[in-house]
Amino acid sequence: MKKRIYLASPTMHGDEQRFVAEAFETNWVAPLGPNVNHFETELATYTNCGYAAALSSGTAAIHLGLKLLGVRQGDVVFVSSLTFSASCNPIAYEKAVPVLIDSEPDTWNMSPEALERAFEKYPSPKAVVVVHLYGTPAKMDEIMEICARHHVPVLEDAAESLGSTYGGKQTGTFGRIGIYSFNGNKIITTSGGGMMVSAEEALVQEARVLSTQARDPARHYQHSKIGYNYRMSNIDAGIGRGQLLHLDEHIQRKKAIYQQYKKAFADMPEIVMNPMNPKGDANNWLSGMIIDKGSSVTPDNVMDALEAENIESRPIWKPMHMQPVFADCDFFSHCEHGAGVSEEIFARGMCLPSDIKNTDEDMDKIISIIRAQFGR
Repeated sequence: MKKRIYLASPTMHGDEQRFVAEAFETNWVAPLGPNVNHFETELATYTNCGYAAALSSGTAAIHLGLKLLGVRQGDVVFVSSLTFSASCNPIAYEKAVPVLIDSEPDTWNMSPEALERAFEKYPSPKAVVVVHLYGTPAKMDEIMEICARHHVPVLEDAAESLGSTYGGKQTGTFGRIGIYSFNGNKIITTSGGGMMVSAEEALVQEARVLSTQARDPARHYQHSKIGYNYRMSNIDAGIGRGQLLHLDEHIQRKKAIYQQYKKAFADMPEIVMNPMNPKGDANNWLSGMIIDKGSSVTPDNVMDALEAENIESRPIWKPMHMQPVFADCDFFSHCEHGAGVSEEIFARGMCLPSDIKNTDEDMDKIISIIRAQFGR
């Protein structure tokens, strides 16, 4: 059987085992403990976010973030349409109303123009959820100015962009609340897990309370509000601590992969790589490309050719306004008339194998297969 080449998979270094072994040796096998505390502090230091709460997933972090911003049943929440469903699902958990905002073509992230039009129809949303797609920072100057003018808080979904910066500042630290994901294919992993961050200590402390079933400070088990089983385990946090030590080298390898693809396809007008924000420095979590609409080659053709050689790739996220579960939600396009930018990206785009363990031989093979689809 041919060697499997992955889209993105965990890369372990050995430090993870050291922290996990400490947890076993000290019997801290629980959803609290020294690794949890240290991981929170170390990530807060790395991102300069202020405070951090280690949780069971990025989705849990978004859910708690929305609750802490006061999102309740019937409230309107603006959210990027071109994203994974986990950006939207927690809005539904609270029986709030997602209003979906299109992408702009410069970074594939939330369109400030579409956001402005959304505010014209819905002047008082409870929050705006901004996604940094595939690690590329959104246009945060414009988005933050619009939200500040309307006095609406921003929750940054930086699930894919840990280590990315905009104007020298870490993504996830612009909004009142930010979140990161440590799912198995992210730039660092805890197997499954996430982090909610904020410059406001009270918000993070309340997230910790809610994530441990909201138990009151009493000898007996007393609960005055509904809580959740969302805390990260001390074992998973140990993995995260070991991974965080290698985040910068993971980012450098991801950048090299992106540049290798960009150089390899530079002579092919049919292929355009996913764009970078000139004000930002992306972690390049996943490299993506768009095929020119005039080409007879489709993303499915390329993905099928790669899969035939046991190489994993995948489509661009299907926009939320095109998903059956969110079909009734209002959507604001980047262009006032015509199809959304996110629809075009989805139709003509795909994510390329971006595993940091890819060898030069692996990359040459991937590139050769793709070029061959275009007769090169």
